[in-house]
This record gives sequence, structure tokens and C-alpha cells, in this order.
Amino acid sequence: MKLGARIFKTGIAIVLALFVAEILHLPSPVFAGIAAIFAVQPTIYRSYLSIIEQVQANLIGAILAVAIVLLFGNHVIFVGLAAIIAITIILKLKIENTIGLSLVTMISIMEAPGENFIQFAIIRFSTIMLGVFSSFIVNLIFLPPKYETKLFSRVSNVTEDMLKWIRLSTRHATENHLLKKDMEKIKERLIKIDQIYLHFKEERSYFKMNHIAKNRKLVIYRQMISTLRRAFEILKRLHRFENDIHQLPEEILQLIQGQLDGLMSYHEQLLLKFVGKVKADIEFDSVHNVCAQRNELLKVFIKRMREYDLQEEIQSFHFMHLLSSILEYNEHLEHLEKLIASFQSYHVEENEVLVEDDDD
Repeated sequence: MKLGARIFKTGIAIVLALFVAEILHLPSPVFAGIAAIFAVQPTIYRSYLSIIEQVQANLIGAILAVAIVLLFGNHVIFVGLAAIIAITIILKLKIENTIGLSLVTMISIMEAPGENFIQFAIIRFSTIMLGVFSSFIVNLIFLPPKYETKLFSRVSNVTEDMLKWIRLSTRHATENHLLKKDMEKIKERLIKIDQIYLHFKEERSYFKMNHIAKNRKLVIYRQMISTLRRAFEILKRLHRFENDIHQLPEEILQLIQGQLDGLMSYHEQLLLKFVGKVKADIEFDSVHNVCAQRNELLKVFIKRMREYDLQEEIQSFHFMHLLSSILEYNEHLEHLEKLIASFQSYHVEENEVLVEDDDD
């Protein structure tokens, strides 16, 4: 099991909230610790949004709690009624992520009405908000997330695994059940990559030049993910139409294999180029081979369609599906190369990407 930065941040936020609550001699400092747990966020930007939303939601919970207790008392029925009203209002405001802590605030205030109830409610609300602000401070200062490093590492790892399966599939060397199982895992990993991309996108740059470079990097990473999905589409079609594809003539099979080998080599070299492991001005030999093989594959396809036989209808239909996926993958790779070349030409100082191992 790998302990991530968010786990450590949660622990530090709880300690900070409890420590400050004890220094201020606040009653029931445990509520500050509970609030800190709810308020920890993966990015600084989300933490900032969380502060605004938590203040709104906890004010709603506190005001409702005070109003219900003063008007009707704190019978369990009225506690439930207040909870329903609070949830309804919060959902209307579209800040549903704050429902949990808002209800904690409301119930903690309604639990013990007394002579100094208003003062008690203010202190309890302040205790909970102390936990929220403690989490924000921890997010701001401690262990800033390296989402770019994590994003590239995951893209690189998934690309490597996916291309291995495509190479095996074109050579009819895969175990069907193992490939199917791994494809499900790859689909889940692609979803995680999308989530990390969103976190990276939410990170704020504080200088204009850094902001421009960051935006261009976002475009590159978006294209990387899109290209990766095109490769996954090829893998799915190779798996789905495996029997029909391997009944194609040997000439076509060799062309498909050669075309995909060239594209996959091209893909790997582009990732290396992006992290500076390949010279920026180098021309890839695989590109010329890919273009030649693509033209040859198109000629064979056109020839095959002219000699179309109704008995081969399904086989030709599946071949057309695969061919369209290959051409689309090719176009995405060419666009990715243009983006990387442009970025490395205009942002020499900002084009360094730190690469480290990242467990999926």
C-alpha cells in the first residue's frame, strides 16, 4: 500500500486543528479535528473553493440549528426536520459536497441548548470553521502536489502496457481472457489519468509567462491522452475482430503489422522527445516508414473494395473499422509531434518534465 500526500496532509490538518483549538481553550476541540477531515482537498484551487462552500454550508447549518432550537426546541423530530431543510437548501445552491460537515455543524449546535445558547452556537461554529481553515493552510503550505509528474508517469506507463498488447495482438500471440482482464484495468487507469489531468489543470500559475507555458502543456497532455485513447480503440478492435482479421490475406496482415509497429515506435519516441531524452531537432525514421506503409495499406484496401465479394462482407467491414482506427491514431500522433515541437521551440526553459515512478 502506498501512502499518498493527501493521507499525510489529512493527518497534519487534524493535528493542527486540535492543537490550535486547545490553545484557544475551545470546548470540544474534537469538532475541529472532524472538520479538518472533511475539508482536505487534492489541489490548492479546490481547497480555496472548498473554503467558500464550507463557509456557506456551515452558516446555513448553524442558522437553521439556532432558529429551530429557539422556535421549537431540540427534540429529535425537529433535528431531522432541520436536516431535511439544510440538505434541500444546500442542493439548491449546488454545493452538495458540503452536506456532511454542514449536518455535523447543525447537530453539534442543537445537541445542548442552554441559557447561553447563542454564545454556545457561535463557539461551536467557530470550532468547526477552525478545522476547515486548518486544512486550507495545510493544503497551501505542506506537500504541494506534483500533478504534472504524476500525469506524465501514468500516461507513459499505460502507453507502454497498451502498446505491448497491440504488438502481441497483431502477431496473434495473446491469451484472450488475460487481454480482456487487462483491458478493463487499462480503462480504469485511463479514467484516473483524466482525473489527474483535471487536478493539474486546476493548479494555478502565479506569473504570466508560467501561465502561458502551463496552458500549452495542458494542450499537449490533452493530445497525449486523446492519442492514448486512439491506441486503446485499436486494441479493442483487434481483440473484438480477432478471428476475422486473422483470416485476411497474408499481404494485408503484414501491412497492418508493419503500419502499427511503425506508429507505436513513433508514439514511444514522441514521449521520449517530450521529456528531453530525444533531441528536439531529430527526424524520426519511423515517420517515413509509416507514411509509405499507410499509402500501401490504402492502396490494398481500395483494391480489395473493387474486388468486393458479398461472402466477405463482414470481414471487409471489420477491416474497414480497423483501418479507420489506424489512420485516426496516425493523425493524432502527427498532431502531437507538432505540438511538442512548437512547445520546445518557444518555451525552452519551461519544457523540462520531471519523471519519477508512480504506482497505478
